[in-house]
Amino acid sequence: MTLREKTAEFLERPIVRNGVIAVILFNALLLGLETSAEVMAVAGPVIIALDMACLAIFVMELALKMFAQRAGFFRSGWNVFDFFIVGISLMPGAQSFTVLRALRILRLLRVVSVSPSLRRVVEGFIKALPGMGSVFLLMGMLFYIGAVMATKLFGNSFPDWFGDLGNSAYSLFQIMTLESWSMGIVRPVMEIYPQAWLFFVPFIMVTTFAVVNLLVGLIVNSMQEAHAEEANIRTDEYRDEVLTRLRTIEARLEAEADAKVKP
Repeated sequence: MTLREKTAEFLERPIVRNGVIAVILFNALLLGLETSAEVMAVAGPVIIALDMACLAIFVMELALKMFAQRAGFFRSGWNVFDFFIVGISLMPGAQSFTVLRALRILRLLRVVSVSPSLRRVVEGFIKALPGMGSVFLLMGMLFYIGAVMATKLFGNSFPDWFGDLGNSAYSLFQIMTLESWSMGIVRPVMEIYPQAWLFFVPFIMVTTFAVVNLLVGLIVNSMQEAHAEEANIRTDEYRDEVLTRLRTIEARLEAEADAKVKP
């Protein structure tokens, strides 16, 4: 076994994968502690040193992956994702600029790349994106139609909510999420326009209960398909392993039978 194969086998060991997850979670805790002025005043240098140690472990892990996989490293989207997340922390000025320092918390997302169950969720979500694009286009059309109508109908009396397309779209989004939609927006509007419910209720029925649930259905269906594909792959791998063992046993039995036949 070559050194590259040994390195790849080492990285795939459960203890190594679980260790990386533990370091990611510990590093996320450290980054959270850095937001506390009281904690940094007491143990700031220690927290910073531990953060740098975690970053060193991440860099070492990526270096080992690049050594084991060579050119194939960047063919994996998850490897590119990890490379980007860790690379943010290595950028010049990452410890000085507030934005770059804040982006270091993205390291927590590396849990997704090393946890098979979370990867299934993300892969299912990504597979649902093409179908979701059509739904988002439909929702955008509905919001544009609703914003134009709301601006024309209620803009003069409620300029803060429906004075222009932007305000109307934002107010309709709030209504779609059902956040204070009744007492906060609709009922005040109905005090001046009693028939306004004829606009708002159908809008809620179509967007909140139809289109949003359609999005949820697409995501759930994609995740089920991803899970089924993974189950089929595991079944095929198990079947191949069983067939290999049976062939090995058959060859051994034939060899023993031949040995008995020979004088």
